[in-house]
Amino acid sequence: MSDLYSGTDLFSEFDRLQRQIASMFGGFPSSIRSGRFGAFPQINIGSTDDSIEVVAFAPGVEPKSLDVSIDKGLLSISGERAAAQPPTAGDEMRTYAQERFVGSFRRVIELPEHADPDKVTARYTNGCLTVSIGKREASRPRAISVQ
Repeated sequence: MSDLYSGTDLFSEFDRLQRQIASMFGGFPSSIRSGRFGAFPQINIGSTDDSIEVVAFAPGVEPKSLDVSIDKGLLSISGERAAAQPPTAGDEMRTYAQERFVGSFRRVIELPEHADPDKVTARYTNGCLTVSIGKREASRPRAISVQ
């Protein structure tokens, strides 16, 4: 046991190893449905009987800077997030760490075949962009009566 465990926290070592492996592969996703680490905006995708719901979490983005489009089955969300507090000319601040994303962004999401690009609504509330894409009539569930 002493050969494997050298007095350090074993879970910390596993975490360090996982980070090293992820950096070796350039942050490639572990599956097709996985997103990039650090992708902006982060998204949730779900569906109801009538629609596909995409929620993009984009705090600090002005709604007028957002561009939402659908082309050939791909939903594209792009825009720009400005700095929260632009530095003044006399500031001599040096940044040691910056975790808040600033700049242009674009996320592209492949939609299922039953998405209807003619039935799309988008609204931005409290930092969340919600895009609702209707489903084609033929793909909606329906009750069939038994005779």
